[in-house]
Amino acid sequence: MSQTLSASMLLAVPMAPLVGAVLAGIFGTQFGGNLIGRRLSHSLTIVGVLLAFIISAMTLKSVVLDGAHFNETLYTWMVVGGLKMEVGFLVDGLTAMMMCVVTFVSLMVHIYTVGYMKEDEGYNRFFAYISLFTFSMLMLVMSNNLLQLFFGWEAVGLMSYLLIGFWFNKPTAIFANMKAFLVNRVGDFGFILGIGLIVAYAGTLNYTEVFAKSNELAVLSFPGTEWMLVTVICICLFIGAMGKSAQFPLHVWLPDSMEGPTPISALIHAATMVTAGIFMVARMSPLFELSETALNFIMVIGAITALFMGFLGMIQNDIKRVIAYSTLSQLGYMTVALGASAYSVAVFHLMTHAFFKALLFLAAGSVIMGMHHKQDIRWMGGLRKYMPITWITMLLGSLALIGTPFFSGFYSKDEVIVAVSASTLPSAGFAYFAVLAGVFVTAFYSFRLYFLVFHGKERFDQDPDAHHDDHGGHHDSHQKPHESPWVVTLPLILLAIPSVVIGYITIQPMLFGDFFKDSIFINHEIHKAMEVLSEEFHGPLQLALHGLTAAPFWLALAGVASAYYLYMVNTALPAKIKSTFQPIYTLLENKYYLDWINENIVARGTRALGTGLWKGGDQFLIDGTVVNGSWKVVAWLSGVVRRVQSGYLYHYALAMILGVFVLMTYFVWLK
Repeated sequence: MSQTLSASMLLAVPMAPLVGAVLAGIFGTQFGGNLIGRRLSHSLTIVGVLLAFIISAMTLKSVVLDGAHFNETLYTWMVVGGLKMEVGFLVDGLTAMMMCVVTFVSLMVHIYTVGYMKEDEGYNRFFAYISLFTFSMLMLVMSNNLLQLFFGWEAVGLMSYLLIGFWFNKPTAIFANMKAFLVNRVGDFGFILGIGLIVAYAGTLNYTEVFAKSNELAVLSFPGTEWMLVTVICICLFIGAMGKSAQFPLHVWLPDSMEGPTPISALIHAATMVTAGIFMVARMSPLFELSETALNFIMVIGAITALFMGFLGMIQNDIKRVIAYSTLSQLGYMTVALGASAYSVAVFHLMTHAFFKALLFLAAGSVIMGMHHKQDIRWMGGLRKYMPITWITMLLGSLALIGTPFFSGFYSKDEVIVAVSASTLPSAGFAYFAVLAGVFVTAFYSFRLYFLVFHGKERFDQDPDAHHDDHGGHHDSHQKPHESPWVVTLPLILLAIPSVVIGYITIQPMLFGDFFKDSIFINHEIHKAMEVLSEEFHGPLQLALHGLTAAPFWLALAGVASAYYLYMVNTALPAKIKSTFQPIYTLLENKYYLDWINENIVARGTRALGTGLWKGGDQFLIDGTVVNGSWKVVAWLSGVVRRVQSGYLYHYALAMILGVFVLMTYFVWLK
């Protein structure tokens, strides 16, 4: 029996983190006079996010069990002509799932931060930021219109800027947050163009009203071209997703976001911001289903990201950057699934990925704490006996990441691969190769990190570089590692549980049930990927057992075995491989030279263009010609006229006689 959810209860979900953020951000900082201490600041924000999670879980229960729904406007900001600008919520299966993922992961990050940031001077400010980040993401996923979606979209971008550059005295952090901000502005320009086209031709910002007019949009052409209007709209929207969800070539900001504290790395990469683009495309599925050109474009971009970002993860030595590149690769998997019209599979992978990626980042932070803020995996080793909880939870997260049967990552990643193989789009062949090869790559870099950190010889005292932490403090490289306090390890344990079991529990309702029936639209006559998946699915147990004999499992096993041989058995071989394939290694080490291209060609070219427009257009043409030239012409004419106006009567009489003479001559000539 369907029922309507309470508006006041739903409003409490984003407002609770917002209230906590405001109280901690104002009264817990110098801005408000430091009226509340650390304990009260983190308590207020944690309680706010906890309340949001409890209500989100209750909402999900009502949606799943009772068929509850909500789609109403809460506040009308303004009406311009017939265009309504509103704040409202749309809560269905897709939204309820995202609400739970965002609030649960955020809650774990909040608890973890109590231990990780305890010595930081900006403790209260950090809690205010991450709580405000949670509010922004909730407003995004709960929106029922494009205006509110764009507000949440820009708000998470702003918060990422503040959090990546949280240590504002650190030059690399400032560079990284500016880079993230600028790259996202490129994507957001395309995003707002897409929204503008929807408003121009549909005349509304409301999702339901836009989707009702989708068939009308499908028959229109973009003015002055033969392009389908809906194709242009969808590609513009996806360019926005390329920025937020870090797809090639707008991915360059995400690895550098590691300059921020580890808790925010987990929050950005797991549950907020980077998942916004995937969510948006799934929400807009009624439009994307109308354009195979857009779906092909999405699939190609996703495939490039999935494979080539994975290659970069293979050579990283910073523990957080390895995991960051795995995020890029997994976002590529989600994007490929979107291109195959398997929107529910993409969102399913988004959900499972959120848990095990948050686990991996927080476990990496625990390692960094235990190693006294060292991050280079080459100078770790043997941590298993010093940090048993961190070790076992990171192992579980790694097994989920590489798609080990029965783990959550297996169910979502395997379905992505099958969906791509069933797609009939022209780009499906390349995409299938990319996601299949990516399985080996993912397993290799994941277990390269795992073996170097937790197994083998202890290399704590072999670091050739004197170490300084993020705040400039020096640490003794001879100190032994230690397990992190319970406030850090508890979130690891709580995240490890869904990383193992959530896929097994939810695959049936989310992919083959009615969970997304009112959220996602697929044209099954043209795009048959989900039908193929449904025909081959005979329960999660059978799927996992079959997975033990499938190609992805053996590729993952080969990746793990290769990492073990290279870094545990024949440790001299990696250096030989590096010297043999030095050009390829150099290419990967320079990240395909995309940063160089952006800085030396795009940025310098833009700067040169700006200088040219400034000097040639502004100074010469506008100031020199139009503004200064006009007054010079007026001054010259004034000088000429002034000479004619002598004040003598006979001069004026002579001018009149000459004028009459000229007129008489002219008229005689006409005759």
